Amino acid sequence: MAVIRGVLAAALLLGAVWIGQGVGLVPGSFMTGRIEWAVIGGVLAAAAALGLWWTTRPRAG
Repeated sequence: MAVIRGVLAAALLLGAVWIGQGVGLVPGSFMTGRIEWAVIGGVLAAAAALGLWWTTRPRAG
């Protein structure tokens, strides 16, 4: 489970970077200033956050 959480945490950080590039906060890439990368990053970050929540919630029984 720790490996899955590590991958999800990395995906969350990657999504945040893509959001930053998409809105122009992180310069120096073909993705800079392209709003579609901000949207893709937001979707990735949200999915990773949901996955992290799912893997850390208490189990019933």
